[in-house]
Amino acid sequence: MSGKEKATPTPVVAILTMDDAKEHFRGNRDNFADIIQTGRGMGFIVYLLTVKDLKLSAKRVIGYTINDNNMWKQEWFPLPHVIYNRIPLREDESLPTVRSKIKEVLAHPTIRIFNPYFFNKWNLFEWLKKSKITKKYIPSTKRLKTSSTLGKMLHKHPYLFLKPESGKAGAGIMTLRVNHTKALKYRLKIQDKKKSLSYKCATITKLWSRIQKQAGMHDYIVQQGIPLAASNRRPFDLRVLIQKNGRGHWEITGVGARVAGSSSITTHVPRGGSIDDPEKLLISVFGTGQSKRIMTRARHAALIIARQIERASGHLHGEMSMDLGVDASGSIWFFEANAKPMKFDEPHIRHRSLERIFQYCQYLAKQSG
Repeated sequence: MSGKEKATPTPVVAILTMDDAKEHFRGNRDNFADIIQTGRGMGFIVYLLTVKDLKLSAKRVIGYTINDNNMWKQEWFPLPHVIYNRIPLREDESLPTVRSKIKEVLAHPTIRIFNPYFFNKWNLFEWLKKSKITKKYIPSTKRLKTSSTLGKMLHKHPYLFLKPESGKAGAGIMTLRVNHTKALKYRLKIQDKKKSLSYKCATITKLWSRIQKQAGMHDYIVQQGIPLAASNRRPFDLRVLIQKNGRGHWEITGVGARVAGSSSITTHVPRGGSIDDPEKLLISVFGTGQSKRIMTRARHAALIIARQIERASGHLHGEMSMDLGVDASGSIWFFEANAKPMKFDEPHIRHRSLERIFQYCQYLAKQSG
């Protein structure tokens, strides 16, 4: 290198979260520590930054890092080249002060931010319907505004899922089945912590009243129920982590499986679901040959869905987790994508996911002015 050439500056990455009066900042501290230590080991300057302390006109900002004794401490840091948004709650991200700060960052000439906002379920399905390639993975979905919409959906599909538009980890989900041979023909199941509660009634009016009571002020979607493939009578789905690599391209970081709890209506682990090996589960249902083909199709679906979500959202994304269902015939269905993926418990996926965050940050840092 000649004396006049500049050395490439060390990339600076800030993990964005919310301030907290008691705890200094909010979020999963173990996860933050893992991210910081991985980035440091890969040669990055990396720190935790609250929305309150992010001052775009300043040369330096106050951030948090972890010392050799695993204790959190405050330090001054340079402004980041890249911001990784890990604001933990939708309620925080929807605050006007937070929205305006994220808007400022999005408009900044040299700072790159990825995954700027949580996804809304209705928006996801609308975005995926726009493309012929991704439309085929979408169960029939409507916004649940009236009992008339519910009645029409029940007429077409005797098994439905009712989901909050802004739900997390299966909270607030209900299932609905209709059996015309019974006096109490409507059966509503409501997810409650690790079990589900059942409600039966004879009329759509009573059913609608119970759903409204349960939904409260939350907006809901109603969706065609997909009977999932089941192993030992337990339905399961695939949990896929998709991240961008060091070239800025989407890649599958890993695929896990989540099995529904014995009295749960979802496969989410906080709701009683359990983790299992996807290949093992698929082989137990479909045999070796078909299960390999299903896995290949699922990975392909996840990549094209991630590209379409990013394109339609109009924002830069570096990662998302996705819930894909496999029905009894082996067809793939899209249920959910999460812009703030939770930690994957599978160690090989976890390790790769942490490294990939910084491979993508390196790519973005090169793009930033």
